[in-house]
Amino acid sequence: MDALTQPLRDGQTLDPADLAAMADALAQSTDYRVLRRLIRRSPYTPAAGQEVRTGILLDTETTGLDCAKDEIIELGMVKFDYTADGRIVGVRDSFSAFNEPSAPISVEVRALTGITDEMVAGHRFDDAAISAFAESAPITIAHNSGFDRKFAERYWPVFEHKAWGCSMSEIDWRKHGFAGAQLGYLLNGAGFFHQAHRAVDDCHALLEILDFVLPTTGAPALALLLETARKPTVRVWAEQSPFELKDSLKRRGYRWSDGTDGRPKSWFIDVDETALADEIAFLRTQIYMQDVEPGVQRLTAFTRFSNRV
Repeated sequence: MDALTQPLRDGQTLDPADLAAMADALAQSTDYRVLRRLIRRSPYTPAAGQEVRTGILLDTETTGLDCAKDEIIELGMVKFDYTADGRIVGVRDSFSAFNEPSAPISVEVRALTGITDEMVAGHRFDDAAISAFAESAPITIAHNSGFDRKFAERYWPVFEHKAWGCSMSEIDWRKHGFAGAQLGYLLNGAGFFHQAHRAVDDCHALLEILDFVLPTTGAPALALLLETARKPTVRVWAEQSPFELKDSLKRRGYRWSDGTDGRPKSWFIDVDETALADEIAFLRTQIYMQDVEPGVQRLTAFTRFSNRV
């Protein structure tokens, strides 16, 4: 009888190697799923002559959702290398910092983030250090780039000139067998769990998610994200569309812009360039009932998710 089959006596614990063997054994069965605690990867040094590309995973915690007035209270970043085919090679470095806002953190934000006034008291972002950390990475990836990019660009202009990818919206996770796009769902689907306390911890979690080989493609999720991010898209504005047809627009995937960030006060949708003709035909025949020329913007990874568009 070995350590995996004999009963434990009171107070007895299993050796970590035995626990790992038990997890491996369970993982071989279709009746069990094993989640392993996420362990941060140690920084690595690229081998001489090794051809890699560098990216940054970024996460922010803020005092609210309004980019114009709310403030970043925590920034986390992980700099990593990857190959041309989207395989993650290793972590170069990580960055984590608090920032004390101009007003006390609300009860709602404290409950959501776990960040208290005491934790951020006296802390200030080192803008030069943040810009230097990000400078050498051509692409920044966040799990909600539509949120994080706007805040990052407002604080640090270096992010205005980066290509951005969004791991939440630029991969159809349900199509690839996941329960949803929330970070916790994805991490569990990749076989891990973590204690989400800091922004940088979520960046390390996202790293493992992007390194997970999708069963539907046989390639890491990062490869699919990069492929999607590189494709130009077009934003179609349904300005002055009839109010009574708003439900038709919502069903088709249109979102509402309230105009407070300088964009039109209008419904809009982002589509692949190949779908532009169909989208304009939909607006002409189903919404405006006449020949119109909707406003159209071309977006790339350098402008997508930015408040400057």
